[in-house]
Amino acid sequence: MRDSETAWRGALYGPEGFFSRGAVPADHFRTAPLIGPELAEALLVLLDRVDFALGRPARLDFVDVGAGGGELSAAVRALAPGPLGRRLRVTAVDIGPERSLPGVRWTRELPSRVEGLLIGHEWLDAIPCPLVTGPHDDPWLARWWPLEPGWRAEVGAPRDAAWADAVSRVRGAALAVDYGHLRADRVAGRYRSGTFAAYRDGRQVTPVFDGSCDLTAHVALDACAEAAGGDRVLVSQRDALAALGLTATAEGTGLAWLESAARASRVAELRAVGGLGSFGWLLHGVGVPVSELLPPLPAWQP
Repeated sequence: MRDSETAWRGALYGPEGFFSRGAVPADHFRTAPLIGPELAEALLVLLDRVDFALGRPARLDFVDVGAGGGELSAAVRALAPGPLGRRLRVTAVDIGPERSLPGVRWTRELPSRVEGLLIGHEWLDAIPCPLVTGPHDDPWLARWWPLEPGWRAEVGAPRDAAWADAVSRVRGAALAVDYGHLRADRVAGRYRSGTFAAYRDGRQVTPVFDGSCDLTAHVALDACAEAAGGDRVLVSQRDALAALGLTATAEGTGLAWLESAARASRVAELRAVGGLGSFGWLLHGVGVPVSELLPPLPAWQP
């Protein structure tokens, strides 16, 4: 039987893999960093809170894991205000071809230490994992996704390990932003067909392991949270962005109103229920209390 995890990994990251050949998310689907500068603005508010909690260190990191085309890294670098910006080191981590972005360091490997904020924006969903059909005796499934006969699932252990490793390198905060699911819904059979899917040129297509499409699956963010441990919260993007100051309100008159309305439209897309606003934000504080970074918010419900 073909090893699905190995096939998935080769299709994305092998010599002729989808991402290895230079494909970027902007060419195949719409993600939050492509909408406008607002996500970067919100993350800079979060980064400033991390910076304050760390005592304003001489150097502050922003690490973008699974950076794709580097749009988020570039926006954070460009928008960082003076005092913070002068201390800020922005690192984009991606296995694809290096992009030339002003003020952004590009690497294929996670830094050994991060003092500041590490973010995996739609990174975990692109980490390959075994595809199985129940019944199955995998220990991860027994804990996180018990399968009835005929149900399909993705074994999330590789994502758990990757996220725990990333968080272990951080002093400050680590944030995973992704679409995903929770154990209660998995057990109830909401995802009995699994979530493995493929995209090409903005359309969902039949998954194949030939490097021609992006292969992805929803993330068991609750399992990732437990694997990394520590002080953490799991909330919706909609609520988190509002807590960081992004609200969809147009103000002013004339040209100012038009610009404000365009911004409000972008913020509304980022916070849309059933769309990007329903993404999970898994935030870990490492040496920094999460309560100093976000106020109490409702628990995430995908």
